Amino acid sequence: MARDSGTEALAELAQERVDHRFKGLPPDAAGLTVAELTAQRRNLFTGGFATPVLALSAERLEHNLALMETYAARHGLAFAPHGKTSMAPQLFHRQIEHGAWGITLAVPHQVWVARAFGIGRIFLANELVDAAALRRLAAELDADPDFRFVCYVDSVRGVELMDAALTEAGAGRPVDVVVELGAGAGARTGARTEADCAAVADAVAAARTLRLAGVAGYEGEVPDADPERVRAWLRRLVALAVDFDRAGRFTGLAEVVLSAGGSAWFDAVADVFAEVPELSLPVLKLLRSGAYVSHDDGHYREVTPFNRVPAEGALEPAFRLWTQVVSRPTAEQAFANAGKRDAAYDLDLPFAQVVRPSDGDPERPATGVAVSGLSDQHAWLRTAPEAELEVGDWVGLGLSHPCTSFDKWQLIPVAEADGTVVDYIRTFF
Repeated sequence: MARDSGTEALAELAQERVDHRFKGLPPDAAGLTVAELTAQRRNLFTGGFATPVLALSAERLEHNLALMETYAARHGLAFAPHGKTSMAPQLFHRQIEHGAWGITLAVPHQVWVARAFGIGRIFLANELVDAAALRRLAAELDADPDFRFVCYVDSVRGVELMDAALTEAGAGRPVDVVVELGAGAGARTGARTEADCAAVADAVAAARTLRLAGVAGYEGEVPDADPERVRAWLRRLVALAVDFDRAGRFTGLAEVVLSAGGSAWFDAVADVFAEVPELSLPVLKLLRSGAYVSHDDGHYREVTPFNRVPAEGALEPAFRLWTQVVSRPTAEQAFANAGKRDAAYDLDLPFAQVVRPSDGDPERPATGVAVSGLSDQHAWLRTAPEAELEVGDWVGLGLSHPCTSFDKWQLIPVAEADGTVVDYIRTFF
């Protein structure tokens, strides 16, 4: 799909009607278009929003987008942020406006979403052997000569399945593939040895419908990952690219794709990719980190490479889930109206950060308040003696793991520091 069509699709999002599908929005906004609601610039705290409601910080979102743009440019990296994090085409386009080469995705449905919104370069960080998906991919590539698509292969059998499906579909353009090097014994996908990688590359060379475009992998799966082990695996990946190039495996290309990079070790990727020797073709050094766009208050706050390289800057957590105290049965316990349906909980429980009293007093730190558990629709709050918390108070929660935060919300307000809502982000999971 051409970029103009993608722009039209984005514009159509603004004409979507606010209704029962969207949690947390003002009840009296029902029937308005998203554009009309945005134009009202309602305040998140006084404009009729209902708890629970997830919000993104406008300032922090922009900071994170700009920081990773600068980081990638500084280190000579192309950037294809992983779109599975947000599945928000509005954010995809903002990422591209901030210098991204394209968008990384994980499964075919995500590819179709991105294509519907005009994304012209997609890196599928996964194997693709489904015949129905391959038929559609072939049609997409044949219909749009400017569409660039790259995906993993990690087995001879996978290559054979791809070639058979694409041949049956009458594919006119070969599909670019990169051999995935596994991160080690017990890791996730990927060919486990260099000999296995060579066998996969041989199979690609024998397939009429595929073209070997490079090598890739995911360093986040390195067993017992530490800087030394991660860098050692990344050097194996680079060496594999060098060996394939010397063997003349990259034919008919304008560039060789070399890709890695989750959200925990992109500093190691930058360091090792800086060591890549000159090949017979230019090298597209493609970083794929995705969680940066919203960052978080838990797992990624702890593992971000910016903790190791503070001179490079710092990401800022952009999410806050606002929930309301609905029960205060004892001095040691309270319950708020957000639970597993609303908050990420797969890596850490949410973190109580601030309280907005229902009587209109100023916001204050959530001193003595901690989330001790989640039910489907309730947060269990443990309250220390110093906690000031009443039924009706709003509690702002920080979250851990962006990927399982975005996916619980279809329309997310973007609020400035004073609470003014300036945009709404639509997700497609």
